Amino acid sequence: MGSLMQSEPEMEKKPVGIRFLERIKGSKLSYNAYQAVVLIVTFLAYASYHAARKTTSIVKSALDPQSPDTGLNSLLLRFTSFGSSGKEKEGGWAPFNGPDGTVLLGEIDVAFLAVYAFGMYFAGHLGDRMNLRIFLTVGMVGTGLFTSLFGVGYWANIHSFYYFLIMQMLAGLFQSSGWPSVVAVVGNWFNKKKRGLIMGIWNAHTSVGNITGSLIAAAMLRYGWGWSFVVPGVVIVLIGLVNFAFLPVSPEIVGAERDEDLASSSEKIGNSVCEPLLLSSSDSETDDKKRAVGFIEAWRIPGVAPFALCLFFAKLVAYTFLYWLPFYVSHTAIEGEYLSDETAGNLSTMFDVGGVVGGIMAGYISDRIGARAITAASFMYCSIPALFFYRSYGHVSLLANALLMFLTGMLVNGPYALITTAVSADLGTHSSLKENSRALATVTAIIDGTGSVGAAVGPLLTGYISSRSSWTAVFTMLMGAAFVAGLLLTRLVMAEVAEKIAESRPSEECRPPVDYEQGHVMEV
Repeated sequence: MGSLMQSEPEMEKKPVGIRFLERIKGSKLSYNAYQAVVLIVTFLAYASYHAARKTTSIVKSALDPQSPDTGLNSLLLRFTSFGSSGKEKEGGWAPFNGPDGTVLLGEIDVAFLAVYAFGMYFAGHLGDRMNLRIFLTVGMVGTGLFTSLFGVGYWANIHSFYYFLIMQMLAGLFQSSGWPSVVAVVGNWFNKKKRGLIMGIWNAHTSVGNITGSLIAAAMLRYGWGWSFVVPGVVIVLIGLVNFAFLPVSPEIVGAERDEDLASSSEKIGNSVCEPLLLSSSDSETDDKKRAVGFIEAWRIPGVAPFALCLFFAKLVAYTFLYWLPFYVSHTAIEGEYLSDETAGNLSTMFDVGGVVGGIMAGYISDRIGARAITAASFMYCSIPALFFYRSYGHVSLLANALLMFLTGMLVNGPYALITTAVSADLGTHSSLKENSRALATVTAIIDGTGSVGAAVGPLLTGYISSRSSWTAVFTMLMGAAFVAGLLLTRLVMAEVAEKIAESRPSEECRPPVDYEQGHVMEV
């Protein structure tokens, strides 16, 4: 019978919101209830991160109203001799409405991504050594503060480029705390068997945050562009407080009792025990015996380096579409006509919709076949012909463009979502850690931090190549990046194939674990 009779230490470890829910219910929350709270709170948390991040791209049109392409796109001006009229543009906000306004906005974008990627490595290292609930709350409050201070420049009549640059860099630094934290928490509550599909659905928070941020920022522009920053900033602070009040970091901390099917991560057959490929560290005896691993030690975990480098190229492709797709669509004749900027922007959302579907599909498939590397590599290889067909036939009709864009988004973002969620959680609880180490946040930060470097490189290369050569050359570069991404997983794919072959043998009593480090099936 569920009773509220609990020890004082256990009660003190529980967030105040959880204690409140248990008082209302009159008994302890079930394990499934805790999982629901974790999914909802972390979903809202990271959606609010993306909502705050998306604001800048919406407000650029108000800061630099007469530029046809802003942000990272405009950095091609640094490499070309055109684009500067030498005349200050009417309206807008100094210094962004000057002749170099688009370049300044591009520099702010690059600075944000650079600090975000750099900070990610340190955020994961700190996250494994701190209470993730507090760490995530600090990151959200800091993000909201500096996002709002960027908007305060509107009322304070600030026109210093360095003020806006510093605010955006500090916002990027605090934003880097988000992803390692939420993946680590979700990984603590869901075992490897169910992570792929659940995290694939949960990963929709990125698109939800982008859409919400766009709607809020666009709606606030009529009252002054400052509100477009302040409102999302306040929203992420409020959700940060909800996170502090309700987020249970792990089952051990709150004393949650696991369901029978989650209680054991190994299956006994006869006198032998089959250890899963990626053993969850939450199955170890006590959380107190775990130690946080170092940065270099985390890199040495089998599978971390190839997946991190794979994500570098996968994110390079994905973020090139994120920053350049609306511009590419508006400058490509479809059925002989050019679309307006608004129509092109609306059409480009099909890439995000495909990404949501791809993330769910990749998670579901990887769960069913029990092979993350095979799934990720297959999606990346399949994205190569999709990119080719989109470039070659996207101009035929609006329907063809939308369908091919959806397919490309599904195949490009599928492995991107899988690697940043389920794979990161799996590797952060790898069996090589001997059940005495914590590495979830560190591994997540290494993988996504490396991917974020690719996210900054891709759009910059695209600006240079498109201005000096052609869009066909850009798509050739993207297809090459997708091929390299799949190639980097070859060793892990071979290990998983060998595991499946060994598993299919009827004489086998126990599935032999795969040694990712050596790339072969270990003998039992």
